[in-house]
Amino acid sequence: METLTVALGERAYPIHVGRGLIDSGGLLLPFLRQPKVAIVSNTTVAPLYLGRLSESLRDSGIEVVEIILPDGEQFKNWPTLNSIFDVLLQRRCERATTLVALGGGVVGDMTGFAAACFQRGMPFIQIPTTLLAQVDSSVGGKTAINHPLGKNMIGAFHQPKLVLADTETLNTLPDRELRAGLAEVIKYGLIRDLPFFEWLEAHLEGLLSRDPEILAEAIARSCRNKAQLVVADEHESGERALLNLGHTFGHAIETGMGYGEWLHGEAVAAGTLIAAQLSSLLGWLATSELERAERLFRRAVLPVFGPPLDVERYLELMQHDKKVRDGKLRFVLLKGIGHAVVSDVATESEVRRAILARSAHA
Repeated sequence: METLTVALGERAYPIHVGRGLIDSGGLLLPFLRQPKVAIVSNTTVAPLYLGRLSESLRDSGIEVVEIILPDGEQFKNWPTLNSIFDVLLQRRCERATTLVALGGGVVGDMTGFAAACFQRGMPFIQIPTTLLAQVDSSVGGKTAINHPLGKNMIGAFHQPKLVLADTETLNTLPDRELRAGLAEVIKYGLIRDLPFFEWLEAHLEGLLSRDPEILAEAIARSCRNKAQLVVADEHESGERALLNLGHTFGHAIETGMGYGEWLHGEAVAAGTLIAAQLSSLLGWLATSELERAERLFRRAVLPVFGPPLDVERYLELMQHDKKVRDGKLRFVLLKGIGHAVVSDVATESEVRRAILARSAHA
C-alpha cells in the first residue's frame, strides 16, 4: 500500500492506494466519529463489493446502513440524491455518522454532496472502484449533481476524510470504463507533467492489460498531481482550473448527447483534443505536439473526434460552464505538452473552427 496526503492543514487526509483494501475495514476506523456508517453504492458495484466492505466493518463493531442507487449518469440528479436523505432519516443517522461512497464518480459525487448537505455537513469517505474515480473525482472535495442544462452545476466543496483506492476493483471494470479513466490520467501529463506523459507513452499497453504494478503507479502519480493542485487552490479560483482541460467541451458533449450516452472520460478525451486543436489554431501548440497527444488517445482507444453535435449547441451549452466569468468563456489550453494555461483570448470564430475540425461529421 502506498499512502499520499492531501495537505490541507487540519483537514488533511490520506489517499491509500493498494490491493485488497476493501477487506481492511480497520483502515476506516480512525476516521469514524461514531461506530456507525452509511455506505452508498449502486446496483452494479454493490453485488461485487458491498458485502465484503460491510462485513469487514461489522467485524470491527460498526453498525452499517446500506444505500443502493441505480447505476448511471442519468441518475445523478435531485430525486436520486433525495433517496439518500430518505434512508439517512429513516435509519436515524446523525451528523456524526460517516457516509462512505463505494463506487465510481457518480456515486462519489452524489455521496459527497449528500454529506455536505445532510444536517449541514457530515463526514464522508471515498472508496472509488473505477479508474476515473481513483485518479480524479474521489480526490479534492468537488461534489455535485447534474442539471438538464449543465453537468455538475449544483454542488459543494466538501473534502473527504479518507480516500481508499483498492486497485483490485479494476479487475471487474469493463474495458470501456477502464479506457474512459485513462483520459483523466493522460490529462495530468498534458497539463503539468511531461515526464508522466512520456511514462504513459511507454506503459500504455501495460495499463490496457491491467498490469497491477503499472496501474498502481499511474494512480499514485495522478493522485499526487491532483493533490498538489487541490492544496494550491482548493476552491478552484486559479490554478486548480487546469484540471478541467477538455471538460468545457466534454461537458457540452455529455449534456448535448444526453447523460450516459458518452462516458465522462470519452467526452473528456474528445474535448481535450478540441482544446488542443484550439491551442494549435492560436499558434500555441505545435502541430507535432497535437499529433503526439492524438496518438496517445488513439492508442488508448478513446475518441479523438466529438459527436455530430451542432456547433451552435456546443456554444449554447458551454455558456453554463463554471469557468465563465463576467459572461466571458475561458478555456484550459495548451502551450506545449506539460504546460496548460487558462485563457479567454480565443475568439468565437476560432472556437467554432476548432469544434468543426474535431467533429465526427467534419
